[in-house]
Amino acid sequence: MSTIEKDVAGPQLAELVRRREEELAELRARLAAWEAACDESPERDHPFSTVSGREVRALYTPLDRLGAPSYEDAIGFPGEFPFTRGPYATMYRTRLWTMRQFAGFATAEETNARYKYLLEHGQTGLSVAFDFPTLMGYDSDHPRSLGEVGVCGVAISSLADMETLFDGIPLDQVSVSMTINGPAVILFCFYVVAAEKQGFRSEILRGTVQNDILKEYQAQHAWIFPPEPALRCIEDMFAWCSGNAPKYNPISISGYHIREAGATAAQELAFTLRNGLEYVERGIARGLEVDAFAPRLSFFFDVHNDFFEEIAKLRAARRIWARALRERFGARNPESWRLRTHAQTAGVSLTAQQPENNIVRVAYQAMAAALGGTQSLHTNSMDETLALPTEKAVRIALRTQQVLAYESGVANTIDPLAGSYYVESLTDDLEREALELFQEIDALGGVVPAIEQGWFQKEIAASAMRQQIEVESGDRVVVGVNHFTEGSGDIEIDTLRIDPSVEQRQRQRMADVRARRDDAEVARTLDALAEACTGDDNVVPRILDCARAYCTLYEIRHAMEGVFGSYKEPVFF
Repeated sequence: MSTIEKDVAGPQLAELVRRREEELAELRARLAAWEAACDESPERDHPFSTVSGREVRALYTPLDRLGAPSYEDAIGFPGEFPFTRGPYATMYRTRLWTMRQFAGFATAEETNARYKYLLEHGQTGLSVAFDFPTLMGYDSDHPRSLGEVGVCGVAISSLADMETLFDGIPLDQVSVSMTINGPAVILFCFYVVAAEKQGFRSEILRGTVQNDILKEYQAQHAWIFPPEPALRCIEDMFAWCSGNAPKYNPISISGYHIREAGATAAQELAFTLRNGLEYVERGIARGLEVDAFAPRLSFFFDVHNDFFEEIAKLRAARRIWARALRERFGARNPESWRLRTHAQTAGVSLTAQQPENNIVRVAYQAMAAALGGTQSLHTNSMDETLALPTEKAVRIALRTQQVLAYESGVANTIDPLAGSYYVESLTDDLEREALELFQEIDALGGVVPAIEQGWFQKEIAASAMRQQIEVESGDRVVVGVNHFTEGSGDIEIDTLRIDPSVEQRQRQRMADVRARRDDAEVARTLDALAEACTGDDNVVPRILDCARAYCTLYEIRHAMEGVFGSYKEPVFF
């Protein structure tokens, strides 16, 4: 800039600043006058607030974003850093979110039939729900599985069950998500070998295994091993998938269960992303280049009742992740900065009273997920507080997504709420609160020390208690539960009942598998796995060998547990 230009620019800049200050002063005065003129005598005698307890003001203006970063730094364009407006440039205009209904019940045969039903009715991805014994690493014929086989999901005890689960379903074409954590590496290996049996190499497989053990210690409690060996298994999966399954997501860092346990939106955001950063740190410490595994890390968020808060949460998540990966970890590949997420409507918001109301709740939550920019979505069925969903209820949940995608217009333009004073203010607030929680976690020594001290558990419990008190006192309206309850006893809906013979049939299947396998190969592969656990070898190839030998889930768990030990949570309360 020349001297003359500087001389001209100086007065012009000063004039612009003066005018801006005058405009802001005028806006403040007008806002104060408007607030004074409003006769706000609320019907409710408590503050207006979000589900998370965040106070909501009556009006938001440009004053709420004073000092905020520039448009380019804070909002930008879809598909560009910091990805606030979406991870991809064209978003739903070129590719809708994946409609992935969570399903699984009884045996692999029944669930296989349900999957084929869902695919025939327009679902575009599968999501496996496992029964409780499987989630905990027990075989269906283990004494601790008694009465639980196939009740809350599908029973998978060996490769044979996994083969049946996906029989006739082309794994080269269908993306498969599996919600499993403690024994995730074992179920993943069953899946990889099942695909091999169909003739498909692991390099072409698409999907996600949840495999987020940190949130289990914090919120859901489906663990097997102590934190360090459990994290070692996750690092092994990062390493193996980066070279052998580059299209598969070896982890879905999950805030869903943190939120379902009672966390606020800010806590869900902060705890989930801080867990994600912990996994990145572990991968780098393992010797992996951040850009070799970070592009395949995916996320999973809850979408609760507060419409705008949930949209802002997803926008803030992308921004925080992008900045952390680029600035803290030095990732150079934009794919490493790009947070991709699955979302699920809030199971905890569903009510057993007037269950048909749940259809409406789910529809609004699904719209928030779409406006927040999710890449994949599960919509809960109306009857899930009563039993596993019926085919009719699942079809309505899927149709909810299809109406949203094809009739509502939300897919026509990208991030249409950008620039809203309220949404942008919420996005900024959630980002700031999440970063403050990061500092608290780091002050405790990091994620694992904070788990061992019970900090996460106590924070979530306190939030859950506040929300429950609000509902029980009537301060928080839940339609059909504490308000508008008339007619609640008049609604009856059909529920799914699990055939009592499921457990016996599954036990017989396991006996058949054991009778026809090579016992010497079973022993050899289990011994090799235990040896790998003792040393530094990657456990994934050894578990794949166990799967090919038809070792059972619990046999593999037991071999690993003999080396790693089992986790017992300290008493915090």
